Order: sequence, then structure tokens, then C-alpha cells
Amino acid sequence: MREKKSHLYVDGEERKLLLHSLVGLKNQLIQQGRYTDCVDELIFKVVHAPIKKLRVELAGGSDVR
Repeated sequence: MREKKSHLYVDGEERKLLLHSLVGLKNQLIQQGRYTDCVDELIFKVVHAPIKKLRVELAGGSDVR
């Protein structure tokens, strides 16, 4: 059975926070002498993820881009 794929949409500030957190986790793992392969893969995916512009409609009827 195939694994279900999920997509995560984040803005620039959330992306920066995500990368900062992943680098912090990687540093903790290095200090503990543990492997960082999984965190390295996640950092690579976040850095190389395509940027997609989305249109979001608010409940009041106005649009945000």
C-alpha cells in the first residue's frame, strides 16, 4: 500500500522559524553524539521546496495575496 502524501503550506516567517528550529534540533543531536540524518533530510526538503503563491479568501469577503 502506498503512503499518503501530505503537503504543508507555510509563509516566509513560518519557513524561517521551521528552519531555525530544525537547525537547533540538529545542534542538540550533535551535542548528544546522535545521528542527524533525518533532520538533515528535512532541512534539505524545506530549503529546496518550491515556492507557490496561494490566494486566500477571508470570511468577510476580501482577498489576501
